[in-house]
Amino acid sequence: MSSPADPFSSRTVFLGVDVGTGSARAGLFDEEGKLLGSSSSPIQIWKDGAFVEQSSTDIWLAVCAAVKAACSKAEVAPIEVKSLGFAATCSLVAVDSDNSPVSVSRSGDSRRNVIVWMDHRAVDQAERINKSNSPVLEYCGGAVSPEMQPPKLLWVKENLQESWSMVLRWMDLSDWLSYRATGDDTRSLCTTVCKWTYLGHAHMQHINDKVSRDMEACGWDDEFWEEIGLGDLVEGHHAKIGRSVAFPGHPLGSGLTPTAAQELGLMPGIPVGTSLIDAHAGGVGVIESVPPSEAEEHDKEAICNRMVLVCGTSTCHMAVSRSKLFIPGIWGPFWSAMVPEYWLTEGGQSATGALLDHIIESHAASIGLANRAASQNISVFELLNKLLETLMIEQNQSFLGALTEDLHVLPDFHGNRSPIADPKAKGVIYGLTLDTSDKQLALLYLATVQGIAYGTRHIVEHCNTHGHQINTLLACGGLSKNHIYIQEHADIIGCPIILPRESESVLLGAAILGAVATKKYNSLREAMKSLNAAGQVIHPSSDPKVKKYHEAKYKIFRGLYEQQLSNRSIMAQALA
Repeated sequence: MSSPADPFSSRTVFLGVDVGTGSARAGLFDEEGKLLGSSSSPIQIWKDGAFVEQSSTDIWLAVCAAVKAACSKAEVAPIEVKSLGFAATCSLVAVDSDNSPVSVSRSGDSRRNVIVWMDHRAVDQAERINKSNSPVLEYCGGAVSPEMQPPKLLWVKENLQESWSMVLRWMDLSDWLSYRATGDDTRSLCTTVCKWTYLGHAHMQHINDKVSRDMEACGWDDEFWEEIGLGDLVEGHHAKIGRSVAFPGHPLGSGLTPTAAQELGLMPGIPVGTSLIDAHAGGVGVIESVPPSEAEEHDKEAICNRMVLVCGTSTCHMAVSRSKLFIPGIWGPFWSAMVPEYWLTEGGQSATGALLDHIIESHAASIGLANRAASQNISVFELLNKLLETLMIEQNQSFLGALTEDLHVLPDFHGNRSPIADPKAKGVIYGLTLDTSDKQLALLYLATVQGIAYGTRHIVEHCNTHGHQINTLLACGGLSKNHIYIQEHADIIGCPIILPRESESVLLGAAILGAVATKKYNSLREAMKSLNAAGQVIHPSSDPKVKKYHEAKYKIFRGLYEQQLSNRSIMAQALA
């Protein structure tokens, strides 16, 4: 497919779009994977307890605004943008036969047609689905999460009958974005496999197929949908949930439609690649970001020793393997859901950035602290990090982590996604006093960062016990820019952490999908190697005292959950 590029325009620019929980972002990259410019535009969100909703109309307007602003900021002309790729949260979009929004809200507000990834309305439905013992459950750690799509679909069918009958297409948000851009409703192996129980390995024999028609959806388990009460989604060759599925980066339709091109300020016909979930795009944008000495040619195995931490509102833990590894409490194995031909293992913590925000914002000292940070023109995190460094000197501690010897945090404030897979788990703060000072908040913040890192250590150890050989971490996302957050993770897990040269890894991953769709690269892996690059490497402390200290705190961390289970059982008996 030839793109309508100006032969005199020498520059090739790849555009990536990432729709996160709070904003739509656009980034433009050159052929070396260097960021030329980016911009973001906020999106509306409605929260009501377990219910979290958005509007696809609002999201598309934000995408258009972000793309235009990024092009303007980077001084990139529409003719220079050669391709487009999308990444987004794994939120669920409902549209009717006219592609108009259908409400998924109890309010009946037709704008609210997106169930956001973090929405927990379908806990009961997830529990019922998990009793089905369907073979598809083996591929998501033995149980679906209420954050996956089947429980949410079942909730809508049971609670919003009118909406249920009106919906023509149920789509993951990143698939809806590429559909909105191209008119091609082919779904991604990433979204369908990771969030819809699609069995991607049904496509193993199609790995070298170049045409979408060979990607007819052959991985749906019809018995599963019938058994959970959603047999109507099987009708019409699964038209409502995806009748064709493609590898990430596969070129969609005839590229960007004239209508979408006009709305985005781009040229019609440029290739658009099949999408990825945002965390998985972060994986694609970073997993080959290793220093040159480590990026040897014989590295089909080397990539299997790495785990990517995509640290944002929540954290996703991505590792790939050549063979399929079934790990209790960890999602996957998902075939080709991130890197084609590799099985993906996906751990996660449902609240990390969101938890740190919650801990800070609900503290008595937070308003004063926010004002001080604003007056110094730094973030609250930077101010807290400075406070901790001052406290370390004042208290004559030999290392920063030792400040929290009396304070321990179990970070399961939004349940435990991995490796325990307990949505009913609760957060614990052990060691509170009447102190409400900013210094106490700094210590609580540090203990929370450590709690999150112990959670990641638990995931890494659990994966390695079940066949992985992870010895290197790569981190991207907002929290990876926080040096204390990264150093504590390195010290606690005992692995070096590589930060990519480009901090906008999710945008780069999305841009790589478009770059692959141009056919400039033979494969997604080749594009990743060309466009990923390593930045700083953070090593764990070599001080044995640091290791000993964290071993002790990790033991307490694991005990906090055991204690919670025991308490839960005591209370259940009392109320029986």
